[in-house]
Amino acid sequence: MRFRPTVAEIDLEAIRHNVRALKPPASELMAVVKADGYGHGDVAVARAALEAGATWLGVALVEEGLRLRDAGIEDPILVLSEAPPGSEGDALAAGLTPTCYTDDGLRGLAGAGPGSALHVKVDTGMHRVGLSPERSVGFCEAVGRLGLQIGGVWTHFARSEELGDPTTDEQLKRFEEVLAALEAAGHRPRYRHAANSGATIVRPEAHFDLVRVGIGMYGILPGPQLEGAVDLRPAMTLRSRVSMVRRLPAGEAISYGHRYRLERESTIATVPIGYADGYMRALSNVGRVLIGGRRHPVAGTVTMDHLMVDCGDHLVRPGDEVVLLGRQGDEEIRAEEVAEWAGTIGYEVVTSVSGRVPRVHRG
Repeated sequence: MRFRPTVAEIDLEAIRHNVRALKPPASELMAVVKADGYGHGDVAVARAALEAGATWLGVALVEEGLRLRDAGIEDPILVLSEAPPGSEGDALAAGLTPTCYTDDGLRGLAGAGPGSALHVKVDTGMHRVGLSPERSVGFCEAVGRLGLQIGGVWTHFARSEELGDPTTDEQLKRFEEVLAALEAAGHRPRYRHAANSGATIVRPEAHFDLVRVGIGMYGILPGPQLEGAVDLRPAMTLRSRVSMVRRLPAGEAISYGHRYRLERESTIATVPIGYADGYMRALSNVGRVLIGGRRHPVAGTVTMDHLMVDCGDHLVRPGDEVVLLGRQGDEEIRAEEVAEWAGTIGYEVVTSVSGRVPRVHRG
C-alpha cells in the first residue's frame, strides 16, 4: 500500500507516556495488545510499552501471542481467554501463560504441559467467561492435582468507568472473598489482578499486584466521566489527502442515495478513504474532518473507498492533507468524539481501521 495517501500514523512516544502515566507505583502493569494493538500495531506497541515499564503483555488469542514471540518478544504474555482445544501445546511451547476457567480447559492444559503455570479467571459479575466464585477453591485444588501451578487469579470489571455505580464495588467484594477463601485453603498466587483501564485510573483499591491497561494506553478514555482524571495522549492519527475537488451549485446532491443536498454553492472534496478502511458508514452526514486546520462535514454517504467533504467557500486543492482522527493545526478530532458521532465507543473507532491502511510508527 505504498501509493495511496491514506495512512494511520502511530506515535510510540504517546504510548510510552501513557504507560508511565497509568502505571501505579506499587503494582506491575500489563499492556494489552490484542486486536493488533487495538489497531495500532501489536509488535511496535508492545515494545514501546515494555520500554516504558510494562512487565506483562496481554492478548486475546494464542495466535496473537505466537506473533509476538515470532517477533522476538520474550517478556511474559497472558492469553486472556482459554486456549482452544489443540492449541495448548503450541501456546505452552512458546512460553505463553494460559488463562483457565473450565474443567475441559484444565484437562487440555494438563495433557499438553505438566508443571506449567496458569492464571485462573473468576467471573464476579461480567458473565462473559470465567469460573463461578463458589468453585474457585475446588478448581484451584484440581489445578494442583493435575500437576499444574497457579500463577495468578483474576477477574474483569463490567462498569469500572462509570463513577458512582455500585457494580464495581460488588465485583471487587466478590473477588476479595475469593482471594480470602483461596488463601485460607493455602493458595496465594503471585499475581492477583482485576483493574482494567477504568479501574486503574480511579480505583486504587483494585490495583492488587498487576493492572491490565488496554484502551487507556492508546490515549483513549474508557468513559466520558474520566475526562481530566489522567493525562493521556492519543497515539493514532488517521490521515489522507484530497484526491479531487469540484464546485457544485445549490440543489446538487452528494453520494449514494443523495442524502446530502447542497443548500448553497459549495466546494466538494473527495478523499480516498471509506468504510473498507474502517471509516464507518455510520459517520455519513455526521462526521467531521480537518482540512486546512478547519472542521468540515462529511457530505453524504461514506462509500467503500471514498468519502466526500463539504468545504463551503474555503480554498481546497487536490493533495491537501485531510485528518480524520488526530490533530491538524489548533484543531483536534479525538476517537471519543468520532465514537459519539457514530453511536459507538472509542475502542471500535481505532480497532476498525482496516489492514489496508498502512501503519507508520513514529518515535
